Amino acid sequence: FAGELADRHRKRTVLLITQSSFVLPPLALFALTATGQSQYWEIILAAVATGTINALDVPCRQAFQVEMVGKQDLLNAIALNSSVFNASAVIGPSIAGVLIALVGVPICFLINSVSYLAAIAALLLMRNLPAQTRHRDEEPLRARLARGAAYARDEPVVGMLLIVVAVFSLFAMNRTTLMPLFADQVLHVGAHGFGFLLASMGLGSLTGALTLAFFPHLGANPRRQLWMAGIWIAALLEFSASRIFAISLVTLFVAGYCQISFIAAANSRIQSLTPDHLRGRVMALYAEALIGVGPLGATQAGALATLFGAPWALAIGAVLAGAVVLAVRLLRPEVFGQPRKTSSTEATASAGTSQRSART
Repeated sequence: FAGELADRHRKRTVLLITQSSFVLPPLALFALTATGQSQYWEIILAAVATGTINALDVPCRQAFQVEMVGKQDLLNAIALNSSVFNASAVIGPSIAGVLIALVGVPICFLINSVSYLAAIAALLLMRNLPAQTRHRDEEPLRARLARGAAYARDEPVVGMLLIVVAVFSLFAMNRTTLMPLFADQVLHVGAHGFGFLLASMGLGSLTGALTLAFFPHLGANPRRQLWMAGIWIAALLEFSASRIFAISLVTLFVAGYCQISFIAAANSRIQSLTPDHLRGRVMALYAEALIGVGPLGATQAGALATLFGAPWALAIGAVLAGAVVLAVRLLRPEVFGQPRKTSSTEATASAGTSQRSART
């Protein structure tokens, strides 16, 4: 549904609504915590509200990138966005910890709420955006929603990349679930070591994002993307087997680098192949594959860790993800083969033109 909104309405307008809505949940939490009236159910309600807004925001925000910079610089934009996100993931918790110690939790909620004003101002200041193409389809909503899924099914590269991203999200991106167990029960480094583990992976992701930002041709190479997937899996397996803290930090750095390199390349390739009028709906599927599968991944990782321990849980997930990548490489070699010069839509149009020329 969020993808349909992005395809039928001006994306900047949708984003202005979602970013303005993001102001409210943390502002409410600020008021509740500042007055000492916060209760558990209110925190859950704020989390649900934030998640609902995010479900509407993410597909539109992803599809909006190509309107801001064009397909030529799309990978740069995705990489820079990822670098900002990962830099925030490394720096943000440290700043929050200092602020909580100095001024308390309520001020953190207030700062979070006010921070969205910067995004709103940036959206309002944007100029020279491409004109919105109006598609007045008379199809029912269900049929319009199905068109995005049908395109992903019929375009093998897009469909397979969505599957691989979902599999990695399910089995190989459960750091918040497993990392505390590694820090406490496997490496025995405590809370400080846990922070270093997360920082190492975040720094690797930041380095990978900046590499793609400065060298975008690397991300456009499907064979490099396959290598990044393989090295990512190998790094996770090495981390699961490591009992030496320094080696674990290095392997997490490598895993973070490869993770962001693979995900950013998948994002760019999917958006480049998808027609403009379907991009919102396809990016909604991408958001579901990358983010929506996460809770299921955390559940299975927690269950496996309970049964077999954190190292086995991570190793099993990495092997399953690697098996899917290998199957895609063998069954659909074009996914990680030579870059395609035309999308399926362009190829269809070209074929139609050739047939008309032949008849005339």
